[in-house]
Amino acid sequence: MISLIYEAVSIQRWNDHIRPWTGFTELEKQAHKMFYAYVLAKCEGEGNYDPLKLLEGGIFEFLHRIVLTDIKPPVYHKLMKEKGAQINAWVLEELKGKIEGIKGGFYEKMEQYLQDADYARKEREILRAAHYFATDWEFQIIYPLNATTYGIEQVKSEVTRGLADCNTFEGYKAFVTNPDLKDFLSLIGKLRYQQRWSRAVRMPETYVMGHMLVVAILSYFCSLELEACDRRIINNFFAALFHDLPEVLTRDIVSPVKASVKGLNDIIKDIEDDQMQKVVFPLIPAGWQPELEYWMQEEFASKIQVDGKIKKVSSEDINRQYNAEQYNPVDGEIIRGCDHLSAYLEAYLSLKFGVQSEQIQAGYHNLSARYENKEIAGVDFGQLFDYFRL
Repeated sequence: MISLIYEAVSIQRWNDHIRPWTGFTELEKQAHKMFYAYVLAKCEGEGNYDPLKLLEGGIFEFLHRIVLTDIKPPVYHKLMKEKGAQINAWVLEELKGKIEGIKGGFYEKMEQYLQDADYARKEREILRAAHYFATDWEFQIIYPLNATTYGIEQVKSEVTRGLADCNTFEGYKAFVTNPDLKDFLSLIGKLRYQQRWSRAVRMPETYVMGHMLVVAILSYFCSLELEACDRRIINNFFAALFHDLPEVLTRDIVSPVKASVKGLNDIIKDIEDDQMQKVVFPLIPAGWQPELEYWMQEEFASKIQVDGKIKKVSSEDINRQYNAEQYNPVDGEIIRGCDHLSAYLEAYLSLKFGVQSEQIQAGYHNLSARYENKEIAGVDFGQLFDYFRL
């Protein structure tokens, strides 16, 4: 399953148009889509959607898209309209061996999502709109570059019509009339271009936004392994999805630089917090800020909330005592492990493809040693790292 997720790094979008080389992979698009989905869902209002079904629907649609690879949207939609049931059955069969062992009934949920149109109806509407908004964000960039390309006006009409057809829920209307939220998601879009391992030559290149989605999905799977309560699963996914958001303001400062001077990492964190307060939070409603701050401040610390106050605990403690909705638990330790696993996989893939810069080799071996035989709250990260060993 983990290997399959990384196939999205190599699926180029708009590859029959002139387009930027960076940040236009399927992984970046799917990541941007989930940020749009979060904002659209918040606009819809708490209680009007199920956040667990929303994030799971996003994962199901992502996997569905990877299996079907780079089919042009008009062809894809026509195929799904005429042969959707058969295609979905084939996708499930292709994925079955990879996902049926995942806990939490993951395969059964995906099967229901693809075969029952009435399941997660509101969440599907939100995800559909998120898909079109993320596509439109891309199209606004490539349209000027392709003004003389045959068929570009037809593509423009299809994107515009697709967006208009998504106007089926209140959150859509609230979003399109809020320029600050559009700016918020456009700002997040810059993470598509911020390269990971910026001082190292490697293949395939990955970017901060796609990395954030990978960490979120890995955190979700780890949460299922722990038999986490629904709120813990939701927190772990979205806390992981947002964990590198401050890098849109500071860029990706590589770990050796952060560790080079004592206290430098704390100064960087202070700058990030200050910039978040001045630049990012003014773009979102005040009522959303406490949730994002809870997820993002000390993002790798496991914590709960008791009587409205944040309390740091271990993920082991959460397993034993606080794995319940009322504690609003989030596993920063698990997210950190998934963050390192994602970095390790990026190094592993590059080395596997024969691109062996000094920085990549050092990162691979350091992380491998760090996670040898290591468990975090019952999740065997040592086994996961060992599986991807050269």
